[in-house]
Amino acid sequence: MTFANTPDGLIETDAVIVGAGPVGLFQVFELGLLEIKAHVIDSLAYPGGQPVELYPDKPIYDIPAIPVCTGQELVDRLLSQIKPFGASFHLGQEVTSVQQQADGRFFVATSKGTRFLTKTLFIAAGVGAFQPRKLNVEGLDRFEDTQLFYRVRSPADFVGRHLVIIGGGDSALDWALNFAAEGPHRAASVILIHRRDGFQAAPANVAKMRELCERHEMQFIVGQTSGFEESDGRLTGLKVTSPDAVTRVVPLDALLVFFGLSPKLGPIADWGLDIERKQLVVDTEKFSTSVPGIFAVGDINTYPGKKKLILSGFHECALAAFGAAPFIFPDKKVTLQYTTSSTKLHKVLGVDSPVLD
Repeated sequence: MTFANTPDGLIETDAVIVGAGPVGLFQVFELGLLEIKAHVIDSLAYPGGQPVELYPDKPIYDIPAIPVCTGQELVDRLLSQIKPFGASFHLGQEVTSVQQQADGRFFVATSKGTRFLTKTLFIAAGVGAFQPRKLNVEGLDRFEDTQLFYRVRSPADFVGRHLVIIGGGDSALDWALNFAAEGPHRAASVILIHRRDGFQAAPANVAKMRELCERHEMQFIVGQTSGFEESDGRLTGLKVTSPDAVTRVVPLDALLVFFGLSPKLGPIADWGLDIERKQLVVDTEKFSTSVPGIFAVGDINTYPGKKKLILSGFHECALAAFGAAPFIFPDKKVTLQYTTSSTKLHKVLGVDSPVLD
């Protein structure tokens, strides 16, 4: 794999993938099996997308044949899996322009001046340029990334600290339980705040949270944030107003806010593709968008019955690769081969073919 961050001359290629999350990485693999080399672009400075950016240490349980792995572990395994295919990565840059040329190829330009001329384009941009929804309290933003956090990059940073966590979804409950439970990441105290006594989270986690509260191992407060207190330039307390209009000050060392993500398609909205509710409309035969030669896989796309799962994105990558083959090899019949038995694929993967008795 090649990681590039600097602009260079026009790169002519068969495939460009926009997005280096798990689905974008697996798209490299499926294209590689068809002997199609890809260039990968991502706005982040490293591969991994949402799992690495938002929950690198959070366990994932629904990857086939892997009972449990973290977001970072999943990405590391995918990077290892695609290593034989020599994909080139262009990180820390956003695609700013996509223009179809007279010969059917696509001119793609990035915010750092990297330019491509590609036969096919794969959009694996997740929910787009996602941004955490912020806590709207005037002046609180001064503490962002010092005491106010919208994501957990390193759980070890919060060990032994007095934490206030705001939110009612899976992320808020997951991290509250993580920091409240016995273990290497235990905080000095955990107070969970939500605007109502109801959650959009896994029922088992809600039950576990209430159990920990009953054992006085964490607290749960119903209320809205109405202000904060500081001393010597440090955030010391959060003002929380309950439904009966009583305001109390909750002391803290660090504030974690999980209001979900606000997806922004950004420049993708201007590429002339059919869009429905900020998602790209695709078919389910080859996951092509409304523009032939441009494919969309993962959370960025929509179709009847769509489920936003990494597993679903992996399936979409396989069909998209075969859908792209006629654009890249117009005079070649591409057939399905199996990695277990194909000596050709073994050569592509750089593995020895088994000797059969």
